[in-house]
Amino acid sequence: MRKYTTQMEAARKGIITEELKKVAEKERMTVDELMSLVAAGKVVICANKKHKCIDPQGIGSMLKTKINVNLGVSKDFKDYDIEIKKVMEAVKMGAHAIMDLSSHGDTIPFRRRLTSECAAMIGTVPVYDSVIHYQKDLEALTAKDFIDVVRLHAEDGVDFVTLHCGITRKTIEQIKKHKRKMNIVSRGGSLVFAWMCMTGEENPFYEYYDEILDICSEYDVTISLGDACRPGCLADASDVCQIEELVQLGELTKRAWEKDVQVIVEGPGHIPIDQIAANMKIQQTICNGAPFYVLGPLVTDIAPGYDHITSAIGGAIAASAGAAFLCYVTPAEHLALPNLEEVKQGIIASKIAAHAADIAKGVRGAREIDDRMADARRALDWEAQWECSIDPETVKTIRTDRKPENEDSCSMCGKFCAIRSMNKALAGEYIDIL
Repeated sequence: MRKYTTQMEAARKGIITEELKKVAEKERMTVDELMSLVAAGKVVICANKKHKCIDPQGIGSMLKTKINVNLGVSKDFKDYDIEIKKVMEAVKMGAHAIMDLSSHGDTIPFRRRLTSECAAMIGTVPVYDSVIHYQKDLEALTAKDFIDVVRLHAEDGVDFVTLHCGITRKTIEQIKKHKRKMNIVSRGGSLVFAWMCMTGEENPFYEYYDEILDICSEYDVTISLGDACRPGCLADASDVCQIEELVQLGELTKRAWEKDVQVIVEGPGHIPIDQIAANMKIQQTICNGAPFYVLGPLVTDIAPGYDHITSAIGGAIAASAGAAFLCYVTPAEHLALPNLEEVKQGIIASKIAAHAADIAKGVRGAREIDDRMADARRALDWEAQWECSIDPETVKTIRTDRKPENEDSCSMCGKFCAIRSMNKALAGEYIDIL
């Protein structure tokens, strides 16, 4: 029988959980090192006790940067089988977490299938599911309805839930007063905002936060404190609404920790490059080092169709400055539900950003694969290069499609290959070019 409710409580009591042992091994840390970070809230191990097949991961700025993939059906594209294919491909490609953002249909079987078959961390946004689950218009939902859906998700084995607890009725006046260019672009945040406007009531996720903490403690669900006021364009970056909500999230983080509930704090959004590092430092200060989970961030507003690149640029900078968890962005961002190929492109872009950041901040073992790649390239060992590649399938396809005349070169350089020439020169061999 468990002598603890959450990973945080276990760490604070000096109890070494199986999940903590596995994460410590993956991160090349001692159990004691990791335990102190979990106890302090600087690392979370999202692992609902009912998610039996989970491969536990740690999320924290001093660990390897983790990648989240958003999936789920919409009213326009409602094939759950296709979404399951995307899930399995995402996990195969190295995604650490899957967020089910379904906004249509019978969500319960899909969610339960995820927590029974998928080894990645599973996240949800209960406010979306409240409308679907009860089949009621937003105004007809009660505070109890929202809280009951949080419990339902916890019972289904979800490892983390995004809850937009940081906006209150005061936010309504702020949004009206400060005249943001893009207002609120968070889907969950906009639903909570609209519900408050229509009902005249306080945000239920804020008003009944203690009750939610009790649910999360019971199942060991990590709260991902949603940033309803994240900037949706560069013009709104680092504005009053964003920063005031972050201050509120800092207070909510402390309240969660008082009940041994693990917390991730969500962050922006669209931010100019020169503001990214500052945003990361502000969050770390206000939220006492709780792991930061960022969408991108996107560093320009004008690249629809290429926003996986826009976000990879921002993600690399954000993670190197302290973000712990990157939410991927696909080429379909702002445009459509992503297809399988777009999901793949989004994951690859985020993995590159995460890995580049891990090298920059000196995460243990991060650069080893790069050094092996350098050795393989110097030796013109193509098979070893495939093994080191972030996407072996693509690099093999490119080389096969444009095979060179000589195997010890590529079809761009041929015998002009610098590596080939240097290898021969240093070995005292004749260098044939023509």
